[in-house]
Amino acid sequence: MKSYLLFAASAAALAVLTTPARLTAQDASTSEHRIKHVLLISIDGMHAVDYLNCTHGVDGVNGGEPYCPNLAVLGRNAINYTAASTSKPSDSFPGLMSIVTGATPKTMGIYYDVSYDRSLDAPAKTTGNGVAAGPCTPFTLPTGTTTEYEEGIDIDQTKVNGGAPGASLTDGGIASIDPKRLPRDPAAGCAPVFPWNFVRVNTIFGVIHAAGGYAAWSDKHPAYSSVAGPGGVLDDFYAPEINSNVIALPGVTTSEGVSCKAIRDPSSDLTAWTNSFQNIQCYDTLKVNAILNQIHGRTHNGHAAKMPTIFGMNFQAVSVGQKLIENGVKGGYQNAAGAPSASLLSEIEYVDASIGDMVSTLKDTDNFEDTLIIITAKHGQSPIDLNLYQAHPGKTGNGTSPAHLLASLLPDSESPANPNGIGPTEDDISLLWLKPGSDVESAVQTLEQNPTAIGLGQIFYGPTVSLNYNTPGLGPGMDPRTPDIIVTPNVGVTYTGSAAKLEEHGGFSHDDTNVMLLVSNPSIRHKTVSTSTTTSQVAPTILTSLGLNPNALQAVKIEGTTALPEVTGALK
Repeated sequence: MKSYLLFAASAAALAVLTTPARLTAQDASTSEHRIKHVLLISIDGMHAVDYLNCTHGVDGVNGGEPYCPNLAVLGRNAINYTAASTSKPSDSFPGLMSIVTGATPKTMGIYYDVSYDRSLDAPAKTTGNGVAAGPCTPFTLPTGTTTEYEEGIDIDQTKVNGGAPGASLTDGGIASIDPKRLPRDPAAGCAPVFPWNFVRVNTIFGVIHAAGGYAAWSDKHPAYSSVAGPGGVLDDFYAPEINSNVIALPGVTTSEGVSCKAIRDPSSDLTAWTNSFQNIQCYDTLKVNAILNQIHGRTHNGHAAKMPTIFGMNFQAVSVGQKLIENGVKGGYQNAAGAPSASLLSEIEYVDASIGDMVSTLKDTDNFEDTLIIITAKHGQSPIDLNLYQAHPGKTGNGTSPAHLLASLLPDSESPANPNGIGPTEDDISLLWLKPGSDVESAVQTLEQNPTAIGLGQIFYGPTVSLNYNTPGLGPGMDPRTPDIIVTPNVGVTYTGSAAKLEEHGGFSHDDTNVMLLVSNPSIRHKTVSTSTTTSQVAPTILTSLGLNPNALQAVKIEGTTALPEVTGALK
């Protein structure tokens, strides 16, 4: 009990540290700064080499000619960061939150959309993906729980609107979240931990709203309302559930002129939009239409509002094009040079056309000159060279995964030995939280004795974890969310065991982390920056471009995150 009370005291101190700094509207000196709006886009999976190839052309695709005309035009007045890296792990949840907080997982406490927290208790109701309900006694020692911030916390994850009461067919959002499916905090009287409070530091959305700006975001899960951050506010949030059942979308037409009034690919697995190269484009178009509405000074669903100061969305189409095998048709790449397959090419062309519509709308509404457009990605995808792909444990007998080797040492909610659970946190990375009292070094020895079976690349534990994250554990100076062991496999090895995929993300490899990062505005002269940068630098860059103090971000103060080089001078 003593150690828990000490941890509670340190948690209280952290809460004081992370209370959002508020700015006044006067802090945003719009009279001195020409940038009044920032459009932030994540093309999930889009590597730096994908941008290079699609804007310059690559052998074996489109006759060697460029196939991203709109991105190419934006690039003429842009800074292109060719050595940009995502968060590590490179999962969507930490990838997104790093972009909007300026933090690494160490500071923001975000490791994966499904991870583990030793200081929290299980939800009151089992999540849609199998995090089991459990007890929570206020102000007592926590038992620890897997934390899920994806579709499993929806009221009804089979519906595009997430089951939000009274919502229209596709209008999901915060109302779609079932509080009973959220992890609970015994130190706060067993209150459910909403996504925005799970993040330990504030975000650009919270800072901009507090300064009198209008903040909007669209993404793939209601759980990604996390972008508001603790104490933050989203003026407009739209999150149609991507892992819902596919439905016809009357009145929805893609930027390439394809109607979605009937299901485009009815022969596909209709339990998720990500199961089809065609259906995913209709899904993403819902969010594209939200952006077009917002540029016109409306909410995502067309009600009168104002054009947002900060707004944007994620595209899922490229990620699907990279990973999916659909009825024998493969996405991914033709070779290690990044030449896309026909299926991936279609997704890149679709995204390019959609961004072209956004740019045209900005011009039509006289907002193009004072809008900074930032295009990047939450994560990459690995391996580009598909010859390296190995599914562990696969149906073809390929090895096993670290979690399977250590199943008896993992909490029940994380163990693959639990047939009803959500399972371990593994993609092309393995994050391992051990039961209290487990011998970490002995567990590491087990992994090291089976290098071929798990496709072992590197193991991080003890000091090699604490160096870049925090010391794992529960108590003073220890972090309840940090994994005990992180395993990164050889390039191409994934622990999903899926025969319907070609690639995955989450890991530390170059293909996982080296993503497109483009900052564009008509006043910027084209420049390529080849020095190492990170997507966490996007957050202070956005605030600086709007005339706001980047030190209003707690992560900037804690980690010393700097704005991207060259942007400030380019905008003067």
